[in-house]
Amino acid sequence: MISGVQITPLRQIHDERGKVMHMLRNDSPVFSAFGEIYFSSVHPGAVKAWHRHKQMTLNYAVIFGNLKLVLFDDRPESSTRGVTQELYLSPENYILVTVPLMIWNGFKAVGNSTSILANCSTLPHAADEIDRIDPDSDLIGYDWALKHR
Repeated sequence: MISGVQITPLRQIHDERGKVMHMLRNDSPVFSAFGEIYFSSVHPGAVKAWHRHKQMTLNYAVIFGNLKLVLFDDRPESSTRGVTQELYLSPENYILVTVPLMIWNGFKAVGNSTSILANCSTLPHAADEIDRIDPDSDLIGYDWALKHR
């Protein structure tokens, strides 16, 4: 696991009308500030990668579909420098993933339906606060192809 990344199990409350999916409260141990919340839809097989934030902490949860979230740590002083971490998020594996500053991250929808990722970030989006590189960048060297293990 990458240093500073936190995984928090989330509650879903089901009844005959549907369900409520909790995500993040201001009294949660992982909550630090509210910047904005947005939803990113990802079509089957599509990859949205790589990016990292210089000032913003991310709080990801998947409310629909299945998503592979990949994190890569290249922080010079980190004890987990060079580590890649894969996580699978879905309503069936309903977790909050808190991604600290300067961790490269990206995601891919897996399965046959569009996935919806929610992000409750600590700052509003600002274009000058984010770094982006190509999904196939040699810096990370991650293979997004389906693996039959």
